[in-house]
Amino acid sequence: MTLMRKYFWRGIFWILIAGGAWSTFVRFYYGLGASTNLSDQFPWGIWIGFDILCGVGLAAGGFTLAAIVHIFNIKSFHAIVRPAILTAFLGYLLVVVALMFDLGRPYRIWHPIIMWNPRSVMFEVGWCVTLYTTVLFLEFLPAVLERFKLRKAQAVLKNVMLPIIIAGVILSTLHQSSLGSLFLIFPNKLHPLWYTSMLPVLFYVSAIATGLAMTIFESWHSSKAFGRQLEYSLICKLSRILAVVISVYMALRFLDLIHRGALSTLNQPGMERWLFGLEIVLMAVPMLMFFREKTRENPHSVYLGAVLFLLGFVTNRLNMSTTALEASSGVKYFPKWTELAVTLAIIAAGFAIFRFAVHYLPIFEDEHAHEEEQRDSPAHDLPVLATAKGD
Repeated sequence: MTLMRKYFWRGIFWILIAGGAWSTFVRFYYGLGASTNLSDQFPWGIWIGFDILCGVGLAAGGFTLAAIVHIFNIKSFHAIVRPAILTAFLGYLLVVVALMFDLGRPYRIWHPIIMWNPRSVMFEVGWCVTLYTTVLFLEFLPAVLERFKLRKAQAVLKNVMLPIIIAGVILSTLHQSSLGSLFLIFPNKLHPLWYTSMLPVLFYVSAIATGLAMTIFESWHSSKAFGRQLEYSLICKLSRILAVVISVYMALRFLDLIHRGALSTLNQPGMERWLFGLEIVLMAVPMLMFFREKTRENPHSVYLGAVLFLLGFVTNRLNMSTTALEASSGVKYFPKWTELAVTLAIIAAGFAIFRFAVHYLPIFEDEHAHEEEQRDSPAHDLPVLATAKGD
């Protein structure tokens, strides 16, 4: 059964990659018109809504865990920092790949580096994402140096790691919030349930919560895929923190809605009210679950709660980029199969690269350090010595 499951998932992976490869050909040979359902009336689709807005948020575990361990000095979470950094690094790299599909002229993606426009929110986001991806590379680099036993380079990087991490947290704060600022230029186009001057704050707080939920999700699947013991004591602590962060987000969200009188729009006909209700339920249910001690004592319930919140987060970002703009645009958007194929291929590639990195690099550094310690200890050689003596 295990072998069948292995080949089943491998088959699914290659089907997704093949679909993505064909869609990539269609996109770059025939253009955006042939490969997407985008138009001048509706220029942002799933490649922005999911691949960019969700992708950046789902990669927020890197700066969240780095801040918890290295800035707030809560060392008990040290065991899950490196996997979170890897997830974030891959997330940002794949966001850049996804952006190449959406840009009309992707070969000009480097222009903001030399063509500055400091009054543009997109310019600020572009620079922060570029710099933070570089920071994530530097935060991930110790695993590579450790793999090839480059001790001197490790020592040099260790001496400058704290300023790098602080810079990463600052850059993440800037661009996670600035993604919300992008939508502030749509006051007459965005639906009242989603448009608010609080968007930068809401985007930032939801990113922190998503980073925590993604860490739970990644830890669960890593334990299953690599035969590791789940760090459940850490996951339980993260679920408690996640409950508080979600409650802060929900409080800010509803206080803002009440203050603006936007809740009255729920009486209006349309899909907006149902999709708004869906995202709220998907976020509120895990919040209530995580506040219950019995839920936190059950690993399966914690995992389910994390998945529900991640679905709520994705629903929110898709609502922001699609649902909230459809009414004002006068068109209905649904992604073409080639758009979906590219997105699914990028996700599949992310899982595959993560597995490859874990296989060849010391991502779970505590286990690796323990193995090194055992290998280097004199006790490790006792059986060999005893055998030699017996001979």
